[in-house]
Amino acid sequence: MSTTSLRPSLSDSDLPGLPLRHRGKVRDVFDLPADRLPEGTPYGDYLLMVATDRLSAFDVVLPDPIPGKGEMLCQISNFWFGKTEHIAANHLTGIEVADVLPAGVDAALYERRAVVTKRLKPVPIECIARGYVIGSGWKDYQRTGRISGIALPDGLQQAQELDKPIFTPSTKAAAGDHDENIDFDTAVRLCGAELAEAVRDATLRLYRFAADFAAARGILLADTKFEFGTDADGRLYVMDEMLTPDSSRYWPADEYRLGTSPPSYDKQFVRDWLETQAWDKIAPGPTLPPEVIERTRAKYAEALQKLAGISVD
Repeated sequence: MSTTSLRPSLSDSDLPGLPLRHRGKVRDVFDLPADRLPEGTPYGDYLLMVATDRLSAFDVVLPDPIPGKGEMLCQISNFWFGKTEHIAANHLTGIEVADVLPAGVDAALYERRAVVTKRLKPVPIECIARGYVIGSGWKDYQRTGRISGIALPDGLQQAQELDKPIFTPSTKAAAGDHDENIDFDTAVRLCGAELAEAVRDATLRLYRFAADFAAARGILLADTKFEFGTDADGRLYVMDEMLTPDSSRYWPADEYRLGTSPPSYDKQFVRDWLETQAWDKIAPGPTLPPEVIERTRAKYAEALQKLAGISVD
């Protein structure tokens, strides 16, 4: 068990001299030129990935950050990357963040929310594993009896556990658009058969491992989304974030009730509040009340403590 103190909130990274490659919903990604890398670094392409405190819901970045969220997400991801190296290689390099930051930048602001990673070619689909019928999967099942083309038994209830986890890929939507569930045949057309089968296998193996680990700590992992990439040699890596409350649906096991949407450690608290607002789910999103921000922050902190054994003071 360890304790960490959160640094000041960060909504947008400011790293003069580092080329900004991509500003996503939550993460800012910078190229790392060779002259920014420590002496002796093996030849290759590297990125600096920064987890900000921005919060997205319904594929819209909301106007209010969640203080410390980026640090907590990065620490959860790093914890899982370490725990699952025996299952799938990951994009981490082990290069210290402080060693690549531009002169004058406060390293303390970035060291817990950033990582130096391999630059990979992203697999063009979102790789989702589901162990329970909930969220968009529940809506698809109610409408068609299927999720991503997979036929499921009749009569399932909301939040019911499946006999075995299923792989339900989705498209990668552009900013402001919504991901769409696709079947495996469509994933094959987008990725090729060999790569689609490889990410399906890795997704399900990672999910099973994480679900068992979380269950031993009183947490149900209902579903989760992975991002994968390949290097110049075609080797597959899990990348971006991993098994965080932003990319996963975690439920307290003692509050799980069949037939309802259980409370969760993720941003579902924000989603539920947003559903009560007169908002069309198009940017800009509503301003979050202070109590919603604080309760959301507390959920991230609780997940970090229960999963990784790191307490936030």
